[in-house]
Amino acid sequence: MQTIILKEKHTINHSRSLTSGKISSQLLFLAIPLLMGNIFQQFYNVVAAIIVGRYVGEEAFAAIGVGGTVMNLFIFILMGCCTGVSIILASLFGKGDYHSLRKECFLAVVFGASFTLVVSTASIFFLPLLLESIHTPPEIFGYTQSYLNIILGGLLATFFYNLCAAALRAVGNTKYALVFLVIAVILNAALTFVLVAGFGFGIAGAAWATVFSQGLSAILCMGYIVKKLPFLVPTREDMRYDGLLLKKTIQFASLSAMHQSSLYIGKLLVQGAVNLLGTAAIAAYTATGRIEGISLAFGESGSESISVFVAQNTGAGDRKRALKGFMEGVSSLIVLGVFMSFTLYATARPCVTVFVGAGQTSAIAEGVSYMQILSFFYVLSYIGSSFVGFFRGSGRINIPLIGTTLHISLRVILSYWLAPKMGLKAVGLATGIGWIAIVIFQLTVFFLGRRREEKGDPFTPQGQPEISSEAV
Repeated sequence: MQTIILKEKHTINHSRSLTSGKISSQLLFLAIPLLMGNIFQQFYNVVAAIIVGRYVGEEAFAAIGVGGTVMNLFIFILMGCCTGVSIILASLFGKGDYHSLRKECFLAVVFGASFTLVVSTASIFFLPLLLESIHTPPEIFGYTQSYLNIILGGLLATFFYNLCAAALRAVGNTKYALVFLVIAVILNAALTFVLVAGFGFGIAGAAWATVFSQGLSAILCMGYIVKKLPFLVPTREDMRYDGLLLKKTIQFASLSAMHQSSLYIGKLLVQGAVNLLGTAAIAAYTATGRIEGISLAFGESGSESISVFVAQNTGAGDRKRALKGFMEGVSSLIVLGVFMSFTLYATARPCVTVFVGAGQTSAIAEGVSYMQILSFFYVLSYIGSSFVGFFRGSGRINIPLIGTTLHISLRVILSYWLAPKMGLKAVGLATGIGWIAIVIFQLTVFFLGRRREEKGDPFTPQGQPEISSEAV
C-alpha cells in the first residue's frame, strides 16, 4: 500500500493528468516547452557546421551539410517510432492502467533498441552506396563517411533520449524533456569547440560531440524517470511478452515513422527541383528554410500538445473532452497562423537578407517572392498540424500518413512542373496547394467520423490499444 501511495504522489508531482481541469491552460502548459524544444533542436547541426567550417575548412563544412541530410533521415525515423509509442503511453496513463503502461515501456525499450541496432548496423554497411547514390562529391566523400560512421554508430543514444522524452510528454511532463534537450545542445556546442578547435580532431570530433551529448541527455532523462516517475519503470512482473500490445506498438511506431520520414523525403525531392534553378535560388531556399523551420515549429508544438491531450482523454474514455480540447487547440492555432502569415509577409525582405547577405540581390528577390506567396497559406499549415495531433492522439495514425503523402506528392509534382516557368515562387505555390489538399482531406475524414457518431455508430479509433485496464 505504501508503494502505491508513493507512486500516486510522484504521479501528481512530476506528471500531469489532462483528464480534468482548464483545457486552454493545459494545452499552453504542454505547448510552450515543446515549442522551445523544437527551436533548440535546430541548433544541433548549425553550431557544429559553423565550428567545423571555421576550424577545419570548406570541404569539411560541406561534408557536415551532406552528412546532416542523411543523419536527419534516420533521426526522423527513430523520432517517429517514439512518437507512436508516446500515444500508447498517454492513452494508458489517461486510463490509469499503470501495469500495461510499464509493460509498454518494457516492450518499447527491448524491441525499439533491437530495431535501432539493426538500423545502425545496416546504415553503416550501406553508407558508401548511399553517399554515391546522392552524388556526394569525391573531395568530401571521405569526410562525410567518417562523420556519418560515428553518428550512425551512436543511434542507440538518439533512440533512448527520444524514447525517454516521448514518455515524459505522454504523462504531461514536457518541461524536463526540454531541460535535458537544452543541456544536450549546450554540451554539444562546447564539446564540438573543444574537440575540433582545441584538440584538432576535425570532423570526427564534431560527430563524437553529438553522440556523447545525446548519450548524456538520455542518461539524465532515464535517471529523472527512475527517481521521479517510478510508475514508468518496469518491474519484474511487467517484463513479459504481450503479443497484442507488441502488435499495437509496432503498428503505431511504424506508421508514425513512415509519416515523419515521408515528410523529410518529400523535402529532399523538392530540394532537387530547387537545385535546377541555380545558385541564387538554392541560397534563397536555404535561407527561407531556416525561417520556415522556426515558424512551423509553432504548429508542430501545437500538434504535439493536442496529441497528448487527446490521447490521455481518449484513454480515459472521455471523448467529449478530447474533442473539446482539439477545438480549443485548433482555434488558438488559427489565430496564431493568421498572425504569423501577416508577420512573415511584412518581414520577408529583412529576414532573407539576414541569412544571405545584403549583396545577394538575386537571392533576396527569390527568397522574398517565395516567402510572401507562402505566407498566404500558413494558417492552413497550422490547421493541418492541429488535425494531425487530433487523429494521432485518438489512435487514427494512418490518417496523418495518408494526408502527408497527398501533400508531399502534390508539392513535388507541382514544384518540378512550375519551377522552370515561375522560379522559386512556384515552390511556395506548390507547398500552399499541398496544404489546401491536406486540410480538405482532414476535414472530410473528421466530419465523416462525427456524422457516424451522431447516427449512433461510434467508430473505434483505428489502432487504439485494446488492452486490459488492470491498475497498479
